[in-house]
Amino acid sequence: MENEPNIAGVIKKISKSSDEVYAKVCEVLEVNTEDKTIDVKPIDDTAEIFNVRLQAESETGGLVLIPKVGSMVLVVFLNKNNAAVVNTSEIEKLSLLISPCKFEVDNTGFLLQKENETLKKIMIDLVGAVKQMSFTLTTPDTINGATTLLNNISQFTSIETRINQFLK
Repeated sequence: MENEPNIAGVIKKISKSSDEVYAKVCEVLEVNTEDKTIDVKPIDDTAEIFNVRLQAESETGGLVLIPKVGSMVLVVFLNKNNAAVVNTSEIEKLSLLISPCKFEVDNTGFLLQKENETLKKIMIDLVGAVKQMSFTLTTPDTINGATTLLNNISQFTSIETRINQFLK
């Protein structure tokens, strides 16, 4: 037991640096949605900060909150060269990617996507199939005939399969 390393001491030693971790409230000046970074101006009138990360890794999935230009964000400095947004006052867009599923929300609406299928496409196809509904009558007399067979049932079966594959 005496020779076992002090785990807390080892962690402190590994994480020890001369850089101080601190945070600043900043105004968003510019947003780069492709790189998932923003440029900000601290409200304490210190120098502008460029390329502040909105996400830990911009090439992978995960959750990204895109702040509005002019809104306030809380920026944490990990060291002298790296900063990240940890909170936002106003969101322009939310994007969540858990491959192969994607969810986005902005002021124009929302997107639910799984691979190449979207909820909007499924719903448009469903409405189209409803508009094309036609039935076969059991008697030749069209006035008194009973409707018993949906002629475009295959369209509804196909849409049902897509819904079941798309949603949980």
